[in-house]
Amino acid sequence: MTDTLHPRLADAFPALATEIAELLRAEGEPLAEVIADLPYHGSCTCTATCNNLRTAPPGSSGPSMIQLERDGMDIIWLSLDPSQTTVTDIEVLDGRELGLSTQRFG
Repeated sequence: MTDTLHPRLADAFPALATEIAELLRAEGEPLAEVIADLPYHGSCTCTATCNNLRTAPPGSSGPSMIQLERDGMDIIWLSLDPSQTTVTDIEVLDGRELGLSTQRFG
């Protein structure tokens, strides 16, 4: 389900959304199917170098997290809502640039 006030994560960060869904599918994780439709609520502004993308309003996360790896290294952490049915934020750990897609939103 998408939020009409926010672009979809898949529109703002298409390569990242595809990669996350593929990694989740490889783990047999059903949350792979919600990634394309997650709303993008903006980047965390705690520091200039924070690579955390919000896919829900602040305060929505529960205590659960999924750690996605490549070659034995954590590359992405997904925080989940308390019901563990959706991703509330995405922390990218591998140092990649997270420039927004050139598509215009709104």
